[in-house]
Amino acid sequence: MFISKIEIENFRNFKHQEISFNEGVNVIIGHNNAGKTNLLTALSLVVNPDKNKRLEVDDFNKNIEFSELKISPPKISIQVTLKKGCDSLPDDLAMVANWLTKLESDFEAKLTYEFFLPEKEVPKYILAMSEIDETQENCRNTAWKTIKNEFIRLYSYKIYGGEIANRAIADGESLSKFDFQFLDAIRDVERDMLTGKNTLLKNVFDFFMDYDIKSDSIKSEENKITEIKTRKNKFLSDIEPVIDSIQKRMELGKEQILSYADGTGASFNKAKPNFEGNISDIEMFSFLRLIIEYETGIKIPATHNGLGYNNLIFMSLLLAKMQVNSDGKYMGDNAKVFSALVIEEPEAHLHPAMQYKFLQFLKKNKKEGKVRQIFVTSHSTHITSAVSLSEIICLYKQVEDTKVSYPDKIFPSNGKSKRYVQRFLDATKSDILFAQKILFVEGIAEQLLMSIFARYLGKSLEDHHVAVVNVGGRYFTHFLHLFDSNKPKTIYKRIACITDIDPVRKKIKTADTADTADTADTADTADTADTADTADTADTADTADTADTADTADTADTADTAEKSSFKVCYPFEYGSDNDDYQYDQNTYPDYDDHPNISFFIPDKIFGKTLEYELLRANPKAEFLVNDFMSNQNEIKKLMVAHKENKTLDEIIALLKVRSTENKRIIASIRANTKPEWTNDNKIQAIIASRYLNSVGKGENALELARILEENLEKKGTADFKDFIVPTYIMEAIEFLCQ
Repeated sequence: MFISKIEIENFRNFKHQEISFNEGVNVIIGHNNAGKTNLLTALSLVVNPDKNKRLEVDDFNKNIEFSELKISPPKISIQVTLKKGCDSLPDDLAMVANWLTKLESDFEAKLTYEFFLPEKEVPKYILAMSEIDETQENCRNTAWKTIKNEFIRLYSYKIYGGEIANRAIADGESLSKFDFQFLDAIRDVERDMLTGKNTLLKNVFDFFMDYDIKSDSIKSEENKITEIKTRKNKFLSDIEPVIDSIQKRMELGKEQILSYADGTGASFNKAKPNFEGNISDIEMFSFLRLIIEYETGIKIPATHNGLGYNNLIFMSLLLAKMQVNSDGKYMGDNAKVFSALVIEEPEAHLHPAMQYKFLQFLKKNKKEGKVRQIFVTSHSTHITSAVSLSEIICLYKQVEDTKVSYPDKIFPSNGKSKRYVQRFLDATKSDILFAQKILFVEGIAEQLLMSIFARYLGKSLEDHHVAVVNVGGRYFTHFLHLFDSNKPKTIYKRIACITDIDPVRKKIKTADTADTADTADTADTADTADTADTADTADTADTADTADTADTADTADTADTAEKSSFKVCYPFEYGSDNDDYQYDQNTYPDYDDHPNISFFIPDKIFGKTLEYELLRANPKAEFLVNDFMSNQNEIKKLMVAHKENKTLDEIIALLKVRSTENKRIIASIRANTKPEWTNDNKIQAIIASRYLNSVGKGENALELARILEENLEKKGTADFKDFIVPTYIMEAIEFLCQ
């Protein structure tokens, strides 16, 4: 049996919401104030026998219009559905027999908690509401104050079993069979567990005392009782000499202590106080203290432990207590039937590695039947990365309404995207489930630079709770299933995807064309250094800009891998320039052109290419972007200086190293392009951007660029600050997220 569903109406941040649960572990995530604690509190109101059931006016959802309030008093309703499930015990059906709504073998039962104004008080309520002027601006606030001051004390609660229409009160005896252990986020575990005087430890000690006998499957119950009784009697006989010894040691001192009784009048009517004592094995628990013993033999009290360590110990004791509570032989008719462990924010005092171990520990106890169902709330990406998507429930707010999403249930039926995302969600990248907004990028360069770009625009991604997530390629669509608001039960978040436009081309084959490599389409890896250019290292090719077919198509996502692999990257000024000999392609995402919460931002379709290319196309005169981690530094700086000096296109071309076959390709393609949009100025920018792109390595250059731009930003407002223009498509993405 398990809690399969909860329906909440008008409770705190839940106006009306239905949330489904898994039979095993349920990890409930969401940003602050998304409703995680409120969800568990709602569950506790129904199935926790020890929970105070009375509520206050602030427990109502306040987003109720005055027009509704004046017609009928607000009511809180929380309905829990229990189903048979895979893990079923013989006592389950007996426990829920009076709450059944389905009598089939896969039974279903319901419990409904209601907090309401009794019917006899409703006329008085309607009259009070009618006296409120609904034309006043704060009439709703006035209504709630009236409820608080005049009616909340009159509210009652009931828990009904079965179909709510029958209004059958759930019997307290069956409700007491729930064992709902709630460990909240603000906890004092040291107070609750460190000494044997505490009820938790006493119950656990008493149950596990003589456990070698109790757990012996060979012995009969009668023999077990006899052996345990023999041990108890032996303990009492062993302890009597100790008590007698204490009495003898106190004999004279006792006379002195009790002599004062005569003076105070405590001795009268031939009676006087005295000391006498005996002790049972259970009472001895109060002398026990929880300690930690190291392998070296050193012992320290648990009060000297860190909070995280003590939390783990306490949770293990809770599970032990639940085992005690469910044991029918020990508890008799008071034994619990259904046990649920609820833990808020276990990461509060746990190291990331311990968070993973803790989740595995909980799963093990669930598998062994020591707890029937587990609910965990968390902000920890380490915990979400330790569980499967099927165990995650995501709460989020959309305007003033709380919504729920099930990441496991929103992927296409073929399962490919789901498997990809599950593998992807490590402790860093599972932040996509927590952030309020997400900026998906292709690689490390974009990930490092986006926050700095935002600051150049006077924005803060951090202040707008934007997570920048590097997916390592153009695999965005796998993740976008999670956030596609056009489909039910997805997570509504504003999503921006920044991707290169990556123009590519392939040779059109003819009957008399040899099937050979297009040498004009490959980068010149043999580019050598200009010996006069002493600062330059070898003129290396941008390996991401050569025949890297993985950079031009997601081969894992396309059936026609061979077809895609024949495309090779090209420059923007080459794109569409020779339709007789080449077929062209570039990145597009038309399915998201008019999407309500997902947008793609791509460089210009005519002039754009990759991030590094776009940075220099937007800043073709910014010499400070040339750094020591790239080749051809002097050549690029010369091109920039010439552009500053308004040199002509021919003069710019003359500065390109002629021994570089890649430069020869650039020169030939630039001269061959006669399209009107390709003005001389656009061609000069393209030349500088191309040489920059061919001279950098993605990782090192990104780190150095981040440092350079950060240091320049710190000089803002001084004469040393250098202007920097954020490429248009990146600016638009940041503004989209920072609205």
